Amino acid sequence: MRILPRLARFVALAPVFLALSACKLEVLKPSGDIAERQKDLLLASTGLMLIIIIPVMVLIVLFSWRYRASNRNATYKPDWDHSTKFELVIWAAPLLIIICLGALTWVGTHLLDPYRPLDRLSASQPVPDKDPFRVEVVALDWKWLFIYPEQGIATINELAVPVDREVEFSLTSSSVMNAFYIPAMAGMIYAMPGMETTLHGVFNNTGEYQGLASHYSGHGFSGMRFKTHALEPAAFDEWVDEARAGGGMLDRQRYLELEAPSENVKPMSFADVDPELFDRVVNMCVEQNKICMAEMMALDAQGGTGLAGTINVAQLTHDKNVRRGLARPVLGQEPFMVTSFCTPADSARMFDDLRQSQPVTRVDQSPMRGIALPRPENRLGLGIDMPRLIQDARRTNAVEPQL
Repeated sequence: MRILPRLARFVALAPVFLALSACKLEVLKPSGDIAERQKDLLLASTGLMLIIIIPVMVLIVLFSWRYRASNRNATYKPDWDHSTKFELVIWAAPLLIIICLGALTWVGTHLLDPYRPLDRLSASQPVPDKDPFRVEVVALDWKWLFIYPEQGIATINELAVPVDREVEFSLTSSSVMNAFYIPAMAGMIYAMPGMETTLHGVFNNTGEYQGLASHYSGHGFSGMRFKTHALEPAAFDEWVDEARAGGGMLDRQRYLELEAPSENVKPMSFADVDPELFDRVVNMCVEQNKICMAEMMALDAQGGTGLAGTINVAQLTHDKNVRRGLARPVLGQEPFMVTSFCTPADSARMFDDLRQSQPVTRVDQSPMRGIALPRPENRLGLGIDMPRLIQDARRTNAVEPQL
């Protein structure tokens, strides 16, 4: 009768073993050279640590058996407290292992640096004299946006890249820090708001692989998974043609709609993308009439805008706190954003009525636009015809005085 409870427990655990048998060991069975070298580093480190772990586990069992209470033949030495040979062994072996692990870590972290361009596509295939395939990645709540700047398309929760070609990912986030990870291709890297990180990788075999967000980023985090298709060049061109045939335009307004939190979003594609979109996401200026972070830093590097910049602000009605469902920031007052800058002459006219005995109500409440500040050099202005809201003050025929 005692066999029945044991059999019942075994039957209850059977579904667990069946579920585990369906798991794919993508980390230990990679499909890209970078992931393959990371697997080798993982196995070498584990092997070095087992040199200590296995003898310790064996000695625990051996000592427990030899010095058990019933073994009267075991040598009993209550006054023994030191052995030079024993001390040498127990300290020298871990020290040598730490030195080996340190050397592996030093070489591996530099050789497999995610920012470092690939030095080979595989052990037998060098990197060709060709620019890497570029993909721009944005971590949204809670989905992934992939922009293909060379092809002019974009996808949500679906990624496709050609095999045997270096892939360069440029990553950022819309609201909180996230982690981008394709185990079969390369290591994990963070995507952070207001910053751009880089990851290089390659697929050597065609197939469909799992991509995911590997760090918790909110209650919709479990749905931040996507399929990665490693395709032959001809098959990848067909995939691009299908995305273009689907239509759709990913402009700034559409992006702000996608930026709103949503869970378990099905894959979708866009046939056309605003070429400035990714740079505006990085610089936190997708919203209309919001100055870009790169322009703000360039103005600060030139000495700032002084008193003229203190009055050109407006309430920020679509910041990350609102997008994440919080009506107000946890600390501080309502957030503000800079919308434009004005010249000293504009400031004098705006502050002139403050010296009057009676306040004057302005008829036109729209923000004044700067017309004499030098236009800062930033990524958004290279090769793109942007509206010149700020004219170049270095011109000798500037209308307004220079700051």
